[in-house]
Amino acid sequence: MAQDSVGLSSDYQFWMQKVSTWDQASTVETQQDTCLHLPRFQEFLRQMYEALKEMDSNTVIERFPTIGQLLAKTCRNPFILAYDESQKILIWCLCCLINKEPQNSGDSKLNSWTRGLLCHVLSAFRFDIREVGLFTQGLGYAPADYYPGLLKNMVLSLVSELRENHLNGFNTQRRMTPERVRALSRVCVPLITLPDFEPLVEALLTCHGCEPQEVLWPEFFDAVSEAFLLKKISLPTSAVVCLWLRHLPSLEKAMLHLFEKLISSERNFLRIERFVRDSSLPEAACHPAIFRIVDETFRYALLETDGAPEILATIQVFTRCFLEALEKENKQLKFALRTYFPYASPSLVTALLQHPKDIPQGLWHQSLQHISEMLREIVEDQTHGSYGGPSDCWFAFIHFGGWADVAAEQLLRSEADPPEAVLWLLAFSYSPRDGSQQRAQTMEEVKAVLGRLLKLLRSPGFSARDVQAAAGQSREEAPRPLECGPLIRRLLLNFLLWAPGAHAIAQEVITLMAPTREITHEITGFLDQTLYRWDHLCTTAPASRKLASELLTELRG
Repeated sequence: MAQDSVGLSSDYQFWMQKVSTWDQASTVETQQDTCLHLPRFQEFLRQMYEALKEMDSNTVIERFPTIGQLLAKTCRNPFILAYDESQKILIWCLCCLINKEPQNSGDSKLNSWTRGLLCHVLSAFRFDIREVGLFTQGLGYAPADYYPGLLKNMVLSLVSELRENHLNGFNTQRRMTPERVRALSRVCVPLITLPDFEPLVEALLTCHGCEPQEVLWPEFFDAVSEAFLLKKISLPTSAVVCLWLRHLPSLEKAMLHLFEKLISSERNFLRIERFVRDSSLPEAACHPAIFRIVDETFRYALLETDGAPEILATIQVFTRCFLEALEKENKQLKFALRTYFPYASPSLVTALLQHPKDIPQGLWHQSLQHISEMLREIVEDQTHGSYGGPSDCWFAFIHFGGWADVAAEQLLRSEADPPEAVLWLLAFSYSPRDGSQQRAQTMEEVKAVLGRLLKLLRSPGFSARDVQAAAGQSREEAPRPLECGPLIRRLLLNFLLWAPGAHAIAQEVITLMAPTREITHEITGFLDQTLYRWDHLCTTAPASRKLASELLTELRG
């Protein structure tokens, strides 16, 4: 506490000198210096309030004799009042000076003086003539007697000038100079979160000059990015696209912000979808350059986490939201699909883009066959040419993970021998790094399990132990390759959801097949993903949906 006290006293002297300098002169230099120090000064005000609230007013004056001067000069600075939460914290500090039970005329005089400052600060919400005068000077307008309502008109005038500047292009006689645009962006930094200034922020972001270098102030981009991520401002997609194209760190922060939200919450597809939509990434990704950066970030995250289910789920949800945004923006693509997926065959991407719900169920098998044959030709015959190899094909395929789920369901709902093409597709989706021999072994293992499960379907009745044995999950069974485990469990869960005779024993089977927390987490994720996909397919039997929901609730409880 003693160290905190010494630190606050040292900071107090520094900021007292700063505020005095800002108060004595209203030059462009002092305004720029004010803007640079606004975040640190707000944090100082917050620390000051934390100290003041523990004291009575007499102790405050004794400890900080010049605090009245500091707060008064702060109240007269419109840049500080306009920045983020500084005005609110300043009001808190002023309230600490009021003596609730004044003992003498000095206490009453201090109370009256403090209330006067409070009235001034509260009236600053309306930006009266004196405040507007300082802003207009900083924005390049001559001083004049402006009414508060003209602040909005001034902003709209600047917006019109910037838009005209954007349309004029090389017509230098009618263009706003780069120096003025840069100065304007600098002055806007403390004003970004004010609703009246949002049109100006948007105009600055979307105004492109012909200069080879960026003209907007770097701190302007940082302030806009932070305010947008924290939902302190609202920007249209066009402005967000410009922000992320002109300032790559802002896009990186947006991706990091999304990952942080995903990590800090339980895996849930509906929650993931809410986070993804809330990020504005799908709409902005309609611009191919942004899509490629976002996509490569997902690829890197996938490699760093060794294919974490949460990242896979996020990629699939993002792709679904992105395709919806792309369709809403334009019925005919402005850019070829190769622009978004340059590492994959266009014919493969075209086939994957066909959502199962848009194809009659009777034709699903044909689509799976076609997708499998194209992937197998690239992966095993090495005929990919100018397109990526197996890892790139797998990365393209997992964007549209619904097809792997359809393949697993089709294997269990068909009484004929499982098609090799569908078996290969499932084996590849779960183990893309396997060679041909390893993948063939996986296919044989899956085929054997399918045969035993389908045999159970034709029997008059079966128990949880029978299902466990059919899936090769009993302790007596020889251990199977590690890669087969998740795939066999997915087939088994599909069997429990689709086979009417398995509904009564589903909970018992899951208890037997989930001896570890990791497997329980895997099963929970699968059930959540299944319900999410069914919501989009709208073709599921009510009994299967009800069972999946009950099992998911039980596992999460």
